[in-house]
Amino acid sequence: MAMKMDLNAIIEQIETGEQDSALTALQSYIKEMNQCFTFSKGEGQDRERLGELVLAFLNRELQPSCQLACLETVRILSRDKNCLDPFISRSAMSTLARYAGIAMAGSTTPAHNQPVEVQGEGEGGEEGEAAEVSSDVTNETSSPSENPDQEVIVEALKSICNILLHNETGQVVAADLQLIKGVADRLKQCHDPTWNHEVRFFDLRLTFLLTALRVDIRAQLAQELHGVNLLGNQLDAALGLCWPDTLETARAGSEGVPPEELPLLTREQTELAMEILKILFNVTFDTTRRKVDEEEAAEYRHLGAILRHCLLSHADGDERNEEFHSHTVNLLGNLPLPCLDVLLMPKVQQGSIEYMGVNMDAVNMLLEFMEKRLDRGHKLKETLLPSLNLLTESARIHRETRKFLRSKVLPPLRDVKNRPEVGSALRNKLVRLMTHIDTDVKDCAAEFLFVLCKESVSRFIKYTGYGNAAGLLAARGLLRGGRDSGIYSQDEDSETEEYREARAQINPITGVVEEEQPNPMEGMTEEQKEYEAMKLVHMFDKLSRTNLIQPMQLGMDGRMREITPDDLHKLTHNPLFRPEDPANSDEDEAQ
Repeated sequence: MAMKMDLNAIIEQIETGEQDSALTALQSYIKEMNQCFTFSKGEGQDRERLGELVLAFLNRELQPSCQLACLETVRILSRDKNCLDPFISRSAMSTLARYAGIAMAGSTTPAHNQPVEVQGEGEGGEEGEAAEVSSDVTNETSSPSENPDQEVIVEALKSICNILLHNETGQVVAADLQLIKGVADRLKQCHDPTWNHEVRFFDLRLTFLLTALRVDIRAQLAQELHGVNLLGNQLDAALGLCWPDTLETARAGSEGVPPEELPLLTREQTELAMEILKILFNVTFDTTRRKVDEEEAAEYRHLGAILRHCLLSHADGDERNEEFHSHTVNLLGNLPLPCLDVLLMPKVQQGSIEYMGVNMDAVNMLLEFMEKRLDRGHKLKETLLPSLNLLTESARIHRETRKFLRSKVLPPLRDVKNRPEVGSALRNKLVRLMTHIDTDVKDCAAEFLFVLCKESVSRFIKYTGYGNAAGLLAARGLLRGGRDSGIYSQDEDSETEEYREARAQINPITGVVEEEQPNPMEGMTEEQKEYEAMKLVHMFDKLSRTNLIQPMQLGMDGRMREITPDDLHKLTHNPLFRPEDPANSDEDEAQ
């Protein structure tokens, strides 16, 4: 109850209209509530009233300290998703945008242009009247962004971010006010030392929320505002890059320094870079699903070169470094596949990993990142698949990448005593995934290994065993063997002496040499063997008719198809099968 009395006292102080008394009251409220993120429902109306009064104050000529206190109060109040009505009107959002320095000219409109049908839901007439008053005052006020106070800008940006995060109407109004254009104008000033880290960060955070929550804004940023180029420049500036060659990056002041010797990225650099990577992920989400023209391809290659630098850079702290690389990998997966050749373009330098004369530093980094996620085993679908898919597609279109990955993942086979899924090598780990409970995970693991085998069924079975490979082969109609339609170069013979000697004894189902088992049909006549076979068919028929199992058979197209009751009926009426045989009847009853 004490808190409620304090809130009422604050409201009374602000209602006097005196700046000094309002400032004192708001500062006490901010001090008490600055770390508060949960709110009681009972004070909802009071908080809404406080929000209306503070917004009205913001549309007056205020001393800087009072501006800041009002905006800090809005930031705190906007954390409560149930009391956002004072802040989601067009006039309120326009006011906050002006203080954030991102309002577009002519974006402030009279109250009758506000989205009343959404905003007024369940509120009655008072909100509309308050909005109209504040709109009239707003049109008379000069923009605070003429004299940028960066603390004020940051508080306004934080408030808008809170509103967008919690309220769909606020998102609609933000789109209508073209806030993305205002923030994009400031993003273009990425090399301007005027703006401090917080302004840059919350500009990016606001852009991320707008592109994550509104598909239309995502498209607008990508196309009208040239988002890939704009944000690529932001990333370039955040990382402090220079360009020794067209698609080759270096850290400014550290040209020629091997990647492993580069200084760690600072916390501020990493924070900015991760926000940019997340926005670019939103903007490029559909890139792989459509064709890109030459100009776009050049932009994506330029971006790919920066992402390669991100892969080979390290942030301060293991957790932040992992998150930074995760966002980088996610974005690389959105780039058009032909543009991934930039990962292989840099010249081989001292300390580089070279394969077939190509610099494999980036590919090796992706492989290590993927294995680290695989070893962790946590939420594999979300954490592993982006890197595994990226490696698969890179291997499919780049011969050198595929050969390098094959040398790491599927080296010449020497161990023919242990099953492919047994062991700690990367091949063993990936083969184990081929029987994972999550279909997406097992399909992705199988696809990666299949591509490394150049989509050759015999080679795939050799490295994984027929039992593990059957799922992918059945899905592709390759159970009868052969090769899928991929185009691959010829490889040299990779069979080891150990494999060549044991090949005849390897069980293709398990992929290993097994101890010889006794033949259960040894000593039987051909008629007895056929009798046992037909008895098994009869059992299948019985289980199938009771819907306990669905028998399958391999079709001529290499795919599995159902065995119909008619198929089983024909088999059970084989002339050699005698259902009236008493011995068989007893056996049938026993089953």
